[in-house]
Amino acid sequence: MIEVIKGTLLLSGAVFMLLAAVGVLRLPDLLTRMHATTKAAALGVSLVMVAVALHFAEVAVVARAFGVIVFILMTAPVAAHVIGRAGYFVGSRLWSGTVKDELRPNYDPLTHELKSGLETEANARRRPREDDPD
Repeated sequence: MIEVIKGTLLLSGAVFMLLAAVGVLRLPDLLTRMHATTKAAALGVSLVMVAVALHFAEVAVVARAFGVIVFILMTAPVAAHVIGRAGYFVGSRLWSGTVKDELRPNYDPLTHELKSGLETEANARRRPREDDPD
């Protein structure tokens, strides 16, 4: 019975990683590609690591497998967010079917300043810092 569970987990993980690869090839812009790789690949790697933990069933291997899962789940979304945000800031084109661009009203491409939308008049004015060149 455990062999069937391990095989199912491995096959499911491989399918999710394949879907992530297809998403990178087929999706139209950087942001949707980042979404596909983050979600599908993280789930695929997690399923494979659970299968590895079940197969070896040793404390050291199980701990490492769950360490890998935690590391992937913590770093993949953050890395995708940073890469997607950097791509937006350097002018990566959005897909023509994009319905809403929430950064456009708050981002100034000339100064590269991003406002949160919660600024008041007093704190919205830029104050020069000591290390700013004159």
